[in-house]
Amino acid sequence: MLIIKWHNKELQVDGARYFDIDASGEILVIARRLSGTGGTHVLTKMSLISPHEIEDILLPSGTKAVKDLRVSPAKCRLALLASLGKKLSVLSMESNNVILTYDLPMAAWSCSWDLNSSHYMYAGLQNGMLMVFDMRQTARPMAEISGPTSNPIHTIHSVLHNSTLPSGVSTLLSASSVGLCQWNFGGSEERPFLVPETKNHGVCISLAHCPSSDDIVSTFRPKVEMSNEIAVSQYSPTPSVMGQGMQGSHVLLKRVGGNCYQKLGSSCANVNDVRLPRSAIIDLQSHHPLFVSGDEITHELVLQELPSLRVSQRLKSQKHPLRDVKYSHDLSPSLLCCLSEDTLQFFSAKFS
Repeated sequence: MLIIKWHNKELQVDGARYFDIDASGEILVIARRLSGTGGTHVLTKMSLISPHEIEDILLPSGTKAVKDLRVSPAKCRLALLASLGKKLSVLSMESNNVILTYDLPMAAWSCSWDLNSSHYMYAGLQNGMLMVFDMRQTARPMAEISGPTSNPIHTIHSVLHNSTLPSGVSTLLSASSVGLCQWNFGGSEERPFLVPETKNHGVCISLAHCPSSDDIVSTFRPKVEMSNEIAVSQYSPTPSVMGQGMQGSHVLLKRVGGNCYQKLGSSCANVNDVRLPRSAIIDLQSHHPLFVSGDEITHELVLQELPSLRVSQRLKSQKHPLRDVKYSHDLSPSLLCCLSEDTLQFFSAKFS
């Protein structure tokens, strides 16, 4: 039986919104909004060896709030930023300079690196469009593709190449309020399509994906039915006056083949009624993966085994609601980090 002992530390980080782990540099990269007039937006580099060693990087004017932050998986010390200032930016964490900036037609809500090629990047826009970029072509995007809906794309995950697809084809999974969408690039001009197994579950608010196993967990909350029978989903991070817990669900999918999905199960979940929380899947390699999400009523970090979705452990979160969560097995010991309001919690894992 696998037993994981989590050792908890926490640190106050004012104005933190999102973060990612740069395992090769042993640092956290944190998107923050500084208090005061104007609310300056910065990136903060925090050492994982000495967490009180921090370095603030002022973002260029016009960047506005960062909506997504991804460190390159290629270990090239680059971070990708999607912002409401209609920009997709690439930051060098060695020089602390923005080395590339792409102007976008709409505010960016999400971004991702390509897992199969370190040159390719993606941005999900507020109007449901997805843009494809190649770092070697700085003048313009490679492609601008309209999605099946005009809902904001709040999450993007690159998928490892599948042998059932032609060579050179890249696949993305994205999430908006209506559910999951698959995008294929580099082959025939195939339109993006909604994954039918995620329809009719409510409003999709989170998407977690494990590249090595192709496990996918999408989180839903109920739709709000208005008097005119129009279903409305609220995206804005409204203050806690409205941010209450309600019952939703986690839905587990498995990708089978190139374009097919199988629903493996679902579980009840206590979710936020307005926010878009982050979730993650911990790849334990020699053991079953664990799905990690926040419980909006008990204020705990919940770990569920896959594929059973059985609750394995509950870790106490000092504050709520959960904003972001990340896991890295490239560090020793393995590290699970979660951000709740202005508090970062570090859980280092010991296996027995």
